[in-house]
Amino acid sequence: MTPLIVVLLSLPCVYWTQGIDTRARLGEAGVTQICVPPETVDGWRAAGLQVTPVSEAELASREKLAAPGIAPRPGQASATRAPWVDANGWKFARKPAGKYMYEVPAGKAALAAAETFAYGADAIMKIDPADLGKTGEMLTFIHGLPAVDLPPVADFAVVDDGSPVTGEVMNLLTRRNLLFKVVPSPDAKFPINIAMGTAAYPLAEAADPNAFALKIRRQITDERRSVRIYGSEVVICRLTSDAGRTRLHLLNYGGREIQSLRVHVRGAYRPGDAQVAGAGRVPLEDFAVADGATEFSIPRLLTYAVIDLDAAR
Repeated sequence: MTPLIVVLLSLPCVYWTQGIDTRARLGEAGVTQICVPPETVDGWRAAGLQVTPVSEAELASREKLAAPGIAPRPGQASATRAPWVDANGWKFARKPAGKYMYEVPAGKAALAAAETFAYGADAIMKIDPADLGKTGEMLTFIHGLPAVDLPPVADFAVVDDGSPVTGEVMNLLTRRNLLFKVVPSPDAKFPINIAMGTAAYPLAEAADPNAFALKIRRQITDERRSVRIYGSEVVICRLTSDAGRTRLHLLNYGGREIQSLRVHVRGAYRPGDAQVAGAGRVPLEDFAVADGATEFSIPRLLTYAVIDLDAAR
């Protein structure tokens, strides 16, 4: 694999099977890097695009991802029920070196691109051509973000036995913004190691997702959680950090703009801005630092936002 291909696959890549005559449409959308069938590579390169050849066999070998967003749950409609969020962050955490593929319907591609980037995944996206403009806007936003490579933050560990039950537990915990590290065996660095099927975490408990998530949350305690989101059940975060810098990714799976989202991050940070896809740089509001934690509100969250925080000195 050439260095060019490595660079292209480090960002979400649009798989494009339409003809060279769509070159102008791609340019208008701001899409300059695409994945294409191998037999079309030379033509696209001659047209001035950066392209990665991807065969049908490679696409078929990649793990297929769910289209991100809110999914209806037949027979479970209720005004009081939390919406069911389809998100793929837990899969990326479980297999960070995995190769993935989205086939997303219209209206989902921008969120898929943001989700891919937030977790640093290797994913190719088959999109509805009607989504080209929104996809290009998201990719342009991503390309404009400052380059930051920080390790993910975790408050506890999940021992992965490879089972579907443990996968569903990871899915649940991710949707509840309970930050974990996937480990092959219990890790003494973490005060909590969830291993399904043990006396502490019987398999039967996974049958009641709400109760199980509450159990884990109580074990961690809210005071020790690295991040909390208030006022939304459809925003999923990813937090990365080192000694002095922190980057918070916020993904809105609800499909509607959220206003005045409140965020609590453990640690003392200096005031800053949010970079919000579709809105640009937005100052954080009601910024407060107290008791070893920082709270602030984001005035607007459409699909995706990135917040870079510097530790207070």
